[in-house]
Amino acid sequence: MNPVTGERAADRGVGFALEFEGLSYRYAGSDSVTLDRIDLSVQPGEFIVLAGGSGSGKTSLLRAGCGLIPHFHGGELAGTALVAGRPVTENGPGELADVVGYVAQDPETQIVSTTVAAELDLPLRFRGDHPAQRARAVEEVALALGIPHLLPRTVTTLSGGELQRVALAVALVTRPPLILLDEPTSQLDPVSGDELIWLLRRLNEEWGVAVVMAEHRLERCLAAADRVVAMDSGRIGFDGSPRDFLGWAISERPELATPSALMFAGAGIEPLPVGVRDAREILRRRKIGVGPDSGSASIYPPERRVNQPTSGDGSGSRPRGTVALESKRLWVELDPGDGPVDVLRGIDLRVRAGEKVALMGRNGAGKSTLLRAAAGLVEPVSGRVETPGKVALLTQNPGDFLVRERIGDELPGEEGRAALEAVGLNLSADRDPRDLSGGERQRLALAIALAGRTEGSGLPGLVCLDEPTRGMDRGLKANLTELADRLAARGAAVIISTHDVEFAVTFADRVVLLGDGEIVADADTRTVLSGGWYFSSETARVLDHPGVVSVDQGIELLEARE
Repeated sequence: MNPVTGERAADRGVGFALEFEGLSYRYAGSDSVTLDRIDLSVQPGEFIVLAGGSGSGKTSLLRAGCGLIPHFHGGELAGTALVAGRPVTENGPGELADVVGYVAQDPETQIVSTTVAAELDLPLRFRGDHPAQRARAVEEVALALGIPHLLPRTVTTLSGGELQRVALAVALVTRPPLILLDEPTSQLDPVSGDELIWLLRRLNEEWGVAVVMAEHRLERCLAAADRVVAMDSGRIGFDGSPRDFLGWAISERPELATPSALMFAGAGIEPLPVGVRDAREILRRRKIGVGPDSGSASIYPPERRVNQPTSGDGSGSRPRGTVALESKRLWVELDPGDGPVDVLRGIDLRVRAGEKVALMGRNGAGKSTLLRAAAGLVEPVSGRVETPGKVALLTQNPGDFLVRERIGDELPGEEGRAALEAVGLNLSADRDPRDLSGGERQRLALAIALAGRTEGSGLPGLVCLDEPTRGMDRGLKANLTELADRLAARGAAVIISTHDVEFAVTFADRVVLLGDGEIVADADTRTVLSGGWYFSSETARVLDHPGVVSVDQGIELLEARE
């Protein structure tokens, strides 16, 4: 409902939920346009996945769709942008809140209230809803997203994944006809991520909510989409069906293709699959067996080596294989606002120099707390954790590292330029970090955390990165893998907390899986990430063959079975 006129968009017979015509935009202080002559229409009830590399314009497109551009970010806007028929230039985020909900990449930037319940109630209060209507709406959206237990919690005690769910609940509580989401699953574990996608699909199908969702992990959401729009250097490079998108991606932008599509294309199998179910059905029709009993059992058996340091050139600043992290019966309690809670319970863990470890587990399992304990930021109530060398920690929120108004002030001089280059950033020193995409801010924070610390005497004994791939496309994740390889080869142990199974497959030699504050699995990557339902790569879920987790391994297995 329009807060001024009381008129609802549906009452005015608006044709499109969102419409851009010739839309161009340049951020203040930027030398180049971020959006370049965008023509895009979103029908009521459509489910659109917005694809594209980091910095391609996805975040800016969503910001323009909710009024943050130009009302918050300033800059130069040209062309037409209409939300439910309302011009964005004449209506800011407050005036558009009844017709569009928005979830940013950094949900912590959207939370303003003290408690979760108050945060959900706030937009309803602003709209003037009756107290009974507000209470019902808060209860409904909390149940839908599985967060009723969070309602009394103070927002400062929430984990990144919990904040992401709360931000989504705020966007949905007014029941807007259009939802814009910027990587909503980036901080969610595989189970929660899948549940969120299908919740959005249910809202889309049953309530007619139009959904535009930017995502890098397309394997999670393509099967739910009606349409894919791919951004390329500020313009629309593709607009069509999910299957046609995969064909375009394999040909034009392989880094955007899903693992199963890359696997099928590499093995010469058509059509390209939109998801795991589709992939298995295509293989069944072609009479190509899946599972451990389908032949080729000798291909890629799971390795059983644990705690083995990676090979390298021996040029590190410390002996390879020495202990970089050791915890004994580590026990940590935290108070989320309603009394102490055991977050880590009796953790026994040893990580050696040169190892690359993926730390995985569901939201709230204790991953971030373990990394913070390793860095000395959390005091154990019992047990111990020892790190003989220096520790470099990148926390989950890049805002913890971005405190200045210019990139050049965050990373000055030659050392700063080298750090930016190491993470693949080529940005003007005058840019404001707040105007960067989520992936760019994440990489900027990574550059700050590692500036001057990647070699020689500055090399830490232990590098801990907490969800560093948020906002990164596959190419940038490959760069991060190369950076981890270099650090490990020089003698550092690298632990990366991640929900991204596909990244873990490419990066890690070993996976440590946490569950409710305890280590539930600790073995080589092929052992842990194959044969499961959720903590398993897409290749593993399609082929269900022991130890086959990567695209290249999948291609070899498929070629052997045909």
